[in-house]
Amino acid sequence: MIKSAIYLIGVCLILTGCNSESASDRQIPLSSAGAVSADLSQDGKLALVSSIEQGTLAWDLEHDRQLWRWRLSDKPQEQVFITRFGPGASHAVIASLETFAIWRLDNGQAEGYYSLPESKLRDIAISSDGRAVLIGREDGKAELVDTQSGRRIQFLGHSEQVNSVDLSPNGRYALTGGNDYSAYLWDTQSGQVLHRFNHQGRVVMVRLDESGRYAFTADSRSGRIWDLVSGKELSRLDKSSRFEVYTSARFANQGNWLITGAPSRKLTLWRVKDGKALANWQVAPRPGIKPPSAVVYAAALRDNGHLVSASSSGLAEIWTIK
Repeated sequence: MIKSAIYLIGVCLILTGCNSESASDRQIPLSSAGAVSADLSQDGKLALVSSIEQGTLAWDLEHDRQLWRWRLSDKPQEQVFITRFGPGASHAVIASLETFAIWRLDNGQAEGYYSLPESKLRDIAISSDGRAVLIGREDGKAELVDTQSGRRIQFLGHSEQVNSVDLSPNGRYALTGGNDYSAYLWDTQSGQVLHRFNHQGRVVMVRLDESGRYAFTADSRSGRIWDLVSGKELSRLDKSSRFEVYTSARFANQGNWLITGAPSRKLTLWRVKDGKALANWQVAPRPGIKPPSAVVYAAALRDNGHLVSASSSGLAEIWTIK
């Protein structure tokens, strides 16, 4: 424990004032044709990537090898546009606008296929055991599905489209954000609202700290970190650009840091307590694309202090925190 604390303090000191536009230390090709969607496990050791030509691929990044190839159906037009690991990465969920499937990472087998006849899906999250699935819908409803009992609970707090969702590891608490300028933390057993987080624009990104201490919510103007005990704003990200949409976000380093990605190739490491940017990087664009561009879909912090990113270029990249 003491050794771990010394390491974290040392890295924090090294990070002060850090800014890097240099290339990553290493690139791992995940999809030759680029990616429609991608995700990383919390420890940065596994990756999911969806492409039009190759379907959805699960990768072992430590050994640079493909683990599994998945498809939702035999319909070529049914494109997977969301790939999400559950906490602990024993399960994953992949989704199109109308269908989703749950997969096991240990054997690559599907645990179930599900359709959404009522409304198109906008976002999805899964609990650590793969039992609870949270769906954000175009019609403004958020829905929690217990895949074992079949129980469903619909959250009707939003008045407009739900854009982003996240779920606590045990499936008990949900965080949802929508076009109604609001994000809600609510209990999936009772549907009761625990906190409402207000914004000045459409909420496009929400994420929970896996330890249950913090929440991150963002519109195009501001990204905010909230204390989940008090429900009060803890900090606001100190952005250089007034209008910046986040395409990924993850708490790391025991909730002391937040890692975000943007559609501008930008990968940023933030300090949670004050919203200060500690480091910035630019992910690699897809070769041959002009102007050079890439969307950062996911990022994670490894135990050795390296960052891992996955982007629309079809690459996973390893970054050294200097």
